[in-house]
Amino acid sequence: MNAKSTIFAVSSGAPPAAIGVIRVSGPEAAGTVEALCGKLPEPRRAILARLSDASGALLDEALVLWFPGPGTATGEDLAEFHCHGGRAVLAAVERALGALPGLRPAEAGEFTRRAFANGRIDLAEAEGLADLLAAETELQRSAAISNASGALSRRVEDWRDRLLELSAQIEAALDFSDEEDAVDVLESFTWNISALTDEIRDWLNRPRSERLGEGFRIVLAGPPNSGKSTLFNILVESEAAITSPIAGTTRDVIERSVAIAGVPFTFVDTAGLREIGADEIEGIGIERARGQLGRADLVLWLGEEAQGPDGAWEIAPRADAPDFAPKATARHRLSAETGEGLAELKQDIVAHARARLPKPGEAALNARQHARLTEAADALSAAVSMSDLLLVGEELRLARLAFDRLIGRATTEDMLDALFGRFCIGK
Repeated sequence: MNAKSTIFAVSSGAPPAAIGVIRVSGPEAAGTVEALCGKLPEPRRAILARLSDASGALLDEALVLWFPGPGTATGEDLAEFHCHGGRAVLAAVERALGALPGLRPAEAGEFTRRAFANGRIDLAEAEGLADLLAAETELQRSAAISNASGALSRRVEDWRDRLLELSAQIEAALDFSDEEDAVDVLESFTWNISALTDEIRDWLNRPRSERLGEGFRIVLAGPPNSGKSTLFNILVESEAAITSPIAGTTRDVIERSVAIAGVPFTFVDTAGLREIGADEIEGIGIERARGQLGRADLVLWLGEEAQGPDGAWEIAPRADAPDFAPKATARHRLSAETGEGLAELKQDIVAHARARLPKPGEAALNARQHARLTEAADALSAAVSMSDLLLVGEELRLARLAFDRLIGRATTEDMLDALFGRFCIGK
């Protein structure tokens, strides 16, 4: 990947559309505008221009914008052509761009990667942007936009600045051999570093962003013919699971991801749990069902009262049936036939999930960020327990390195390739 080359791509939605935006970024951006429309507009002012290829053939009439670097989205010269959004129009403009010297099509995520390389965004903001592009629910959007706008990055920069001040105190103390000076430094240091560590631990205790991507996981469990598949179909609003009065109809795990009131869920229907009477295939399904119980954020237990796993919600299904068996501790009493209790169940699981997922607008850590903050917190905790200033200084250095890795001051090309590969062409 040549960072000095000029890249181009359609940066709007897939055609056909009313408008198709083609973005150009790199040192030849200004020359590209002049080549296609014959003149360079004033910076950051849109003009209506006729776009022509090298032979003079008219390509389209479009709005053209020119943004000189470094104060642009990518940190370099940038141009945009707001064309009519038909496939043929955009293809024709892209062919004309590809014929110009020094231009090439952009790779996936290359515009954002250049923004990172040129210091326009840091790594945590880039990860937030990737999550924002993939967001499908309001909670996902809200958490992603918080990270993309730099909420986590600003917090890490504050921690890093405070850590640098503490490191300076340790370095100054090392210039003196008087043990009393070292004791004075350590007393002040211990209080300040403990406060910093507590703040980081508070962030580590927050719900993780993966919960938003995977959805709050709810497993429906119970014996055969307890109504699991019927309730599952109601919750996911589709006939995803086969329902039948024949015991053992569900023989494998069925998962569906849906959003209810803006909250992402993954509902899991499982084979009926029973000790005897199952054939070999159903037995495999039962083992898989038991495995799902350990992965669940919440289990809805439709079987005999008090026979479900710890923490499961007792559900009393088929409230309309003549042989309905009520539960003394039922959290919800349901009837698929009459609709009794279904709205209340949905409201309850939404409230329960909201309390355990990142709050709206609250930045959430992903697995990589959580690992780096854990490294920083562990190093700071170790520093507090030490009396040797050299060892203390080394632990502070390790904590700073963890902060640098989190926001991208120190990172690897493989990790960057994986991150920016998540983006689409044109972003």
